[in-house]
Amino acid sequence: MLYQQIQQNKRKTLVLLTFFCLLVLAIGWAVGYFLNGDLISGPIIAAGVLAFYVPITFASAKAQVLSMAGAHEIKKSDNPMVFNVVEELALAAHVPMPKIYIVDDPSPNAFATGMKPESSVIAFTSGLLERLNREEIAAVTAHEFSHIRNYDIRLMTLCIALVGVIVVIADIGQRMFFWGGGRSNKRNNDKSNPIFMVIALVLIILAPLVAQFVQLAVSRNREYLADASAVELTRDPQGLINALTKISSDSQGMNHVKDATASMYISNPFGKNRKKTNWFATHPPIESRIERLKAM
Repeated sequence: MLYQQIQQNKRKTLVLLTFFCLLVLAIGWAVGYFLNGDLISGPIIAAGVLAFYVPITFASAKAQVLSMAGAHEIKKSDNPMVFNVVEELALAAHVPMPKIYIVDDPSPNAFATGMKPESSVIAFTSGLLERLNREEIAAVTAHEFSHIRNYDIRLMTLCIALVGVIVVIADIGQRMFFWGGGRSNKRNNDKSNPIFMVIALVLIILAPLVAQFVQLAVSRNREYLADASAVELTRDPQGLINALTKISSDSQGMNHVKDATASMYISNPFGKNRKKTNWFATHPPIESRIERLKAM
């Protein structure tokens, strides 16, 4: 079952990579056609940005996530209980022991990062370690291990990187549109096909929304799967139910968190003060997750 899930996730990564790359090229074409009236320059520039930006994002993703979270590494002597929990679950999950980081924040939350199990990190907020007992911390740790061994982190990092490229290119196109940049070259615009111009404008406006929608849908789905995989590891759905209940009771959210990394946390890091519609939420509702756990 686990092997099939990992293989399915790798296939899904390839499908998403293809989808997002095509979307990047399409939005590049749209901006190039809108500005210059040609069909070639936009995709070429977009492909260049893609080839440069995505590898850099992959190489620096872990360091960026930890830096944005304000996380710092701890040693076993700093918190022996947490290290023992992580070591036990690393053996159960058949993955290398990850490094452990702490985020000094009273809001209970956690996340994992790293492009592969051999270089993974699990970070806990100080608030989570203070509010949750050992059983609940183990359940949260198992959830994060599920993201690591299922390669969810690689998948979500890929989504974040490609959505970032799409948003940047679309933003350039939208700024040019509103400031009249699309008419700066009148000769090219006079030769433009009106139908292509409409398609280009629709892509410039809608492509970022479509990309973000797909990214967030994938994120919500991976949370459900990680919950199920965590129970498979611990054989204790009640531990995760109790952990999610305590985590969801926090209404303030974390003090320092970025939109780009919000989907990597076990729960919405912005707390109850920043709700979104289900379609554009970074996480499925805690109530829905708990219902599924109770049904196991």
